[in-house]
Amino acid sequence: LDVRTGRSNGSPVRRLVEEFGVNPERIVQIGIAEFANSVDYMERVASWGVTVITRDEVECDGVEAAVARALTIAGSAGGPIHVDLDIDACDRSVAPACPASIPGGLTAREMRRFARLFARSEQVRSIDLAEVDAALDSADGRTVRLTALCVLEALAGLAER
Repeated sequence: LDVRTGRSNGSPVRRLVEEFGVNPERIVQIGIAEFANSVDYMERVASWGVTVITRDEVECDGVEAAVARALTIAGSAGGPIHVDLDIDACDRSVAPACPASIPGGLTAREMRRFARLFARSEQVRSIDLAEVDAALDSADGRTVRLTALCVLEALAGLAER
């Protein structure tokens, strides 16, 4: 959920809210595995009004529904939307170079679809891909290749606008 205390790669959401005044009600986190986060973190984002679309919801309702919901919430006040695609939300089998990835995460297909659909939206002005440590990747480079494919999917989505 990226709301840890202090300054680290586990605190950007908290810092955006507390230090930079980003409205937490416009923040949507997708693919969260509830069991992989502390109760304290879940309660913190809930108290702020951050929307969490769990991994189970993505599996049941689909990527398209998650994207539509996220765009509605994040775009509710108008203005541009930034999308942060954390590859560590993916299943450990497809993202071994992400220390925080766990079994049961998003599939490679789902992450690629998220990249394309978000980039297709006129509301989205920027996308970043994060949480990949190439030095930890498997011999076949699957995490880096997945990340590169997500870049290509985002470019395809942009071209489809």
